[in-house]
Amino acid sequence: MLMSRGLAAVIGIVLFGLVGADAAFAQGGPPTYPVVPGVAVLAAGLAVLGAGIGIGRVGVGWVESIARQPEAAGTMFVPGILTAAMIEGAALFAIIVAMIS
Repeated sequence: MLMSRGLAAVIGIVLFGLVGADAAFAQGGPPTYPVVPGVAVLAAGLAVLGAGIGIGRVGVGWVESIARQPEAAGTMFVPGILTAAMIEGAALFAIIVAMIS
C-alpha cells in the first residue's frame, strides 16, 4: 500500500530537519554534521524507494495507455522516457545531497 501524500510530506520535513537543515542554513565556519549518524543513508534509501515507486507508476500508466490505444504507442514513447528520466535525475540528486551532508 502506498503512503499518503501527507505522511510523505511529514517524513520529508523530518528528514530535512535531521539531515539538511544544517547545510541549508549554514553561514560558514566549520562543517556541520547530521544530528543523527546514519540518517543520510536512510534519506538516500527513501529517495531510491520514492524513485522506484514513481517510475513504476509511470510504467503502469504507459502500458495501460498503450493497451487502450495501441496506435498511439509511438507518440507516448518520448514523454514516458522523459518522465522516467526526470524522476531518476531527482532521485540521483537526492542521493548526492544526502551523502554530502
